[in-house]
Amino acid sequence: MSGKAVIIMGSERDLEFSREVAKYLKILGVAYAFRVASAHKTPLAVLDILKEFENEKIVYVTVAGRSNALSAFIDGNTLKPVIAVPPYSEKFGGTDIYSSLRVPSGIGSVVTVEPEGAAIAVAKILALNNNEVLEKILAYQSSKKQEIERANESVKKLK
Repeated sequence: MSGKAVIIMGSERDLEFSREVAKYLKILGVAYAFRVASAHKTPLAVLDILKEFENEKIVYVTVAGRSNALSAFIDGNTLKPVIAVPPYSEKFGGTDIYSSLRVPSGIGSVVTVEPEGAAIAVAKILALNNNEVLEKILAYQSSKKQEIERANESVKKLK
């Protein structure tokens, strides 16, 4: 398989949410690896991870809540695509997502709040050069369309 996702979590507390991203990556036929490093607490470890994967075809997926410097820090130090997937926090009423949305100039990380959306974005990037992944995306999106069509037929019968 050509290409993979590297899911970098800000802490181990993000593992459950990261597993959701991985679940969809698996469905789409995309390999993945997990890592934990913090832009605030272990920035040199983040840079080491970037070095570890610099010669591979990868897309970074960052999962960090609260103050998400991880996504912008990674994006500013790599030429690889970065997709930020900040976990939603009831505690902050969603306002913590702003640290993923408002980033410094020169940063081009993409933000989505859904694990499924992050996996689809990774797969579409990798599918630019991988027909196997492209076929998986087509099949997945087709299944989603069929779900809606079946629901429509079911609802049309209601009175």
